[in-house]
Amino acid sequence: MKRRKWTSEMKSLIVLSGLQGQSVSDICTEHGISQAQYYQWRDQLLSNASRAFDSEKVGKKQARLEIENQKLKGLVGELTLE
Repeated sequence: MKRRKWTSEMKSLIVLSGLQGQSVSDICTEHGISQAQYYQWRDQLLSNASRAFDSEKVGKKQARLEIENQKLKGLVGELTLE
């Protein structure tokens, strides 16, 4: 049997539909997953829910890393020319 790859967006949409009140058994039947899989995804989503509100911190960190990356690329370029 071929395994399916679920994107994080698809997993979150499936779990959110259950959290919004749709029957878990209907969701699982519709998407061809087991209820155990649904509950694993739900638990994973809920345990990481606090990260959804840390987007500003992630954005600043990513911007800082990109600036540092550009500086390092410049140094490597200068060293390559020498």
